[in-house]
Amino acid sequence: MKTLDAISGFVGRTFAFWVVFFAALSLITPGTFTWIEPYITPLLGIIMFGMGLTLSKKDFQEVFRRPKDVAVGVMAQFILMPVVAFLLVTILPVSTEVAVGVILVGCCPGGTASNVITYLSKGDTALSVAITSVSTLLAPILTPALMYLFASQWLPVSAGDMFISIVNVVLFPIILGLVVRTLLGNKVKAGVKSVPLISVIAIVAIVAAVIGINQEQILQTGPLIFAIVALHNIFGYIAGYSLAKLFKMPAAKKRAVAIEVGMQNSGLGASLASVHFSPLSAVPSAIFSVWHNISGPILATIFRKQQEKEKVTQDVQNAS
Repeated sequence: MKTLDAISGFVGRTFAFWVVFFAALSLITPGTFTWIEPYITPLLGIIMFGMGLTLSKKDFQEVFRRPKDVAVGVMAQFILMPVVAFLLVTILPVSTEVAVGVILVGCCPGGTASNVITYLSKGDTALSVAITSVSTLLAPILTPALMYLFASQWLPVSAGDMFISIVNVVLFPIILGLVVRTLLGNKVKAGVKSVPLISVIAIVAIVAAVIGINQEQILQTGPLIFAIVALHNIFGYIAGYSLAKLFKMPAAKKRAVAIEVGMQNSGLGASLASVHFSPLSAVPSAIFSVWHNISGPILATIFRKQQEKEKVTQDVQNAS
């Protein structure tokens, strides 16, 4: 069991490397991963089940302990990111499928990787987990509604069908995970330690499959999609931080909100795009998954250095 814990911890810490490595490998040898396509939705369900296993009563108590902070993060997630995505695809020359895919990423809830990045940045991890949990539970209603609002001018959007899909691949698995954790209690703790390993494998498989299926289109339009995805992610960080600053939150909370808003559940985006739109519409989600696992650790490093600098300044002021 200790060996499994060590492997799971190592893979979780090197998540960004594995995503980038297998994304590049899929571009070179796409046929190696295209067989995974039918399993994208079940893989996302496994990820969400793992999320349910890791949630505890304490996480939900956090929501009621500071509802304003959580509300700010969730509102920023579901207002700022869809609006930024819509503006980007309206201004920049992209195909209909790519436009819908970018908007879909913007309409998704926060990704679970944001919790790890918040921890590494010395941000408020408890707040990050609470925002992720609430935004994920609201996704069955808000994601289809926002997609209908922002994307229906490009392609037909069935909010009802999308609602059912999100309930099946997000809500039910999370609830099942919570039920299993509640019924088994301490017996499930050993299994929870393997969740990072399973989640990394599932996300890497989803990204590799989407990139392999769309290799030709990515090689043709990849730089533009990558630029849009990177801008979307960076604007999310800036907007989240600025909003938290506007509400006069302390530094740790500002970091948490910035990361939470900027990092999306790209696995959900890829799954929904594959089912409801087209394989090409899933490409922005796949590229987002690669990019935010590069930008997230970079931002965490910047935040850590910022905190260290502030601490040194504070110590000097106290000494004088």
